[in-house]
Amino acid sequence: MPGPSAVSNLIEFFYRDGFSRIHEIQMEHSQKYGKIFKSRFGPQLVVSIAGRGSGCQVLRTEGVAPQRGNMESWKEYRPEGPIYRTLSQEGEDWLKMRRHPPGQLIMRPKDGLSFSDDVNAVVEDLVKRVDTLRSQQSDGLTVLNINDLFFKYAMEGMAAILYEDRLGCLENEIPQKSQDYIAALHLMFSSFKMTMYAGPWQEFCSSWDGLFSFSTQIHADKRLGDPGSGVPRRLVMLTHMLVTREMNLEEIYANMTEMLLAGVDTTSFTLSWACLLARHPEVSRRSTRGDEDSGTRDHPHRLVKETLRMFPVLPGNGRVTQDDLVVGGYFIPKGVRVCLYPTQEFPGLMTSVQTAGSGRTLRTGWIISLHPVRHGIRSCIGRRIAELEMHLALTQLVQRFQIGLCPVTEEIKAKTHGLLCPAAPINLQFADRQP
Repeated sequence: MPGPSAVSNLIEFFYRDGFSRIHEIQMEHSQKYGKIFKSRFGPQLVVSIAGRGSGCQVLRTEGVAPQRGNMESWKEYRPEGPIYRTLSQEGEDWLKMRRHPPGQLIMRPKDGLSFSDDVNAVVEDLVKRVDTLRSQQSDGLTVLNINDLFFKYAMEGMAAILYEDRLGCLENEIPQKSQDYIAALHLMFSSFKMTMYAGPWQEFCSSWDGLFSFSTQIHADKRLGDPGSGVPRRLVMLTHMLVTREMNLEEIYANMTEMLLAGVDTTSFTLSWACLLARHPEVSRRSTRGDEDSGTRDHPHRLVKETLRMFPVLPGNGRVTQDDLVVGGYFIPKGVRVCLYPTQEFPGLMTSVQTAGSGRTLRTGWIISLHPVRHGIRSCIGRRIAELEMHLALTQLVQRFQIGLCPVTEEIKAKTHGLLCPAAPINLQFADRQP
């Protein structure tokens, strides 16, 4: 099997800032070595599979408990000894947790709709915050660093669902505890990719300390003191878990923490990319008036789907093979780490974001691709909530404002920061739509 040497990988990642260009490196390697190639990182052998056909073949062989194989640092951090967590567990432990809350509460298509009122309340605050921020600029239109605003929106929305509480992230004065959590979350993702070294590992543990403290001492313990007399009629996450006692407190703490952190950056990055696509006239026209192919209600769904096709928030999806496989004529033994990189299918990654989506029309057919958050039995546990947050926010923003790119915005490209994110701040203009 072809692939780069261990020495070339060492040079690429440690001397050429490869950790921030993983998506570009994978595309370059797929063009040079083909859609299936191997890489060595010290003693670690990884088989990279680029493209939908071969990747889907791997995913179709998954059993009832797929092994992700890329969450070791999350599992190694345990503030109180062994804790079972939905996102970072493997095998039977993962299957056990997926069959209990929170998985049972939020994974069915109708489950996300149960939180519509909570998220709509947060969206209203988001629109008000856009009005406030643009009024502070000389042109009365510009919102600087839109991803920071969407980060706070996603955090506020997830907290409203998970903790049944508001954090004040969209207020003029953000509470200090919420600011500390935001800083800890940024630190966790920045150190995540380098946790094999002592310095980044210490920073990683420090960030997790802050995340767990925020979830347990501030919100879970508060709800534990007054969980209510019974399971409420309206679906509420934390109260349900505390009342039913299907998990112990340590497991509740861990799962709440992981779900909050996993649902913030993923949503905010996608919303940032989506707003860049939404500024194009064709996209804007369909958002406000609809067309003969699709009404306006379907537009946010297709806009999010097209955004994830062009700028996948998770450019690679890791698995450990559970059986011997033959893929593309290559034999891959059981127990080998496989990374599915469909990024050569995503043209947005090869261009600057200023031109991405220009002249495009959103596809009306179902896009079959290796979508890392929705494919297979181990699809994203928070997918329904994330889609709800994105659809409701985009609907209100695009119908209320004419979105444009601020002239002073520098060239924006993607970079890998644990997830795929904008490499520079995105500054957008929000002009009121005329009736």
